[in-house]
Amino acid sequence: MEITIQPMRPDHWESVREIYLEGIATRNATFETEAPSWQTWDEKHLKDCRLVALARNEVCGWVALSPVSSRCVYAGVGEHSIYVAARSRGQGVGRKLLDILISSSEHAGFWTLQTSIFPENTASLALHKACGFREVGRRERIGQLEGLWRDTILLERRSSVVGI
Repeated sequence: MEITIQPMRPDHWESVREIYLEGIATRNATFETEAPSWQTWDEKHLKDCRLVALARNEVCGWVALSPVSSRCVYAGVGEHSIYVAARSRGQGVGRKLLDILISSSEHAGFWTLQTSIFPENTASLALHKACGFREVGRRERIGQLEGLWRDTILLERRSSVVGI
């Protein structure tokens, strides 16, 4: 399968939302239980570091970066979300998206990327470690999903070209 990566546009939203809903349905991708509107999602994510993966001109995955803080000292630290359509998992889509996000974020001046992943999401943990993320720690009982306390694994990747 040939995969191309391009910046996310508003007209990608319906496909992005469907992929997000697939992730939500697994109960191992996010604490969220419903997808927001485009306007709400757009306001929370940086404009420069949001990408979609296309296969046969259809969105098959996406990744986006959010600021971790409004404080200027954290301007180079971003938290990302990455989702791959069920039909495209295990085909290198996530790796390609994450590799290009890393490059794009460094070009935009980010020195640290971070993410929190449920420990049960072993595929996402393996992907991130393969892309140079390290486990910072386990956040025990950090939040509830449908009344159940869940842990997350906090991972980060430090740039070797920004902030050195």
